[in-house]
Amino acid sequence: MLRHRFQPGRLVAGLFLMLAGVVYAGDAGGLWETPWFAVIPVVSGGLGIAGAVGVVARAAHRRRGEPRATTPHEPPADLPR
Repeated sequence: MLRHRFQPGRLVAGLFLMLAGVVYAGDAGGLWETPWFAVIPVVSGGLGIAGAVGVVARAAHRRRGEPRATTPHEPPADLPR
């Protein structure tokens, strides 16, 4: 599995979108009544918070320095390409 950089803004956005899905699923399942407009603040607030977290994470990452560039593995010289 390839390694990638952790992006906390995407994690926060995903959590808020899952929360919106749970709210609508509970309404569809009859567990509670949800007005149609109730999820708008959850989604827009979650995206705003995710954007702020992303900006802070990017600033912290830049302050620590860029990761080293890795070169792709090249085959040995005796093998044909």
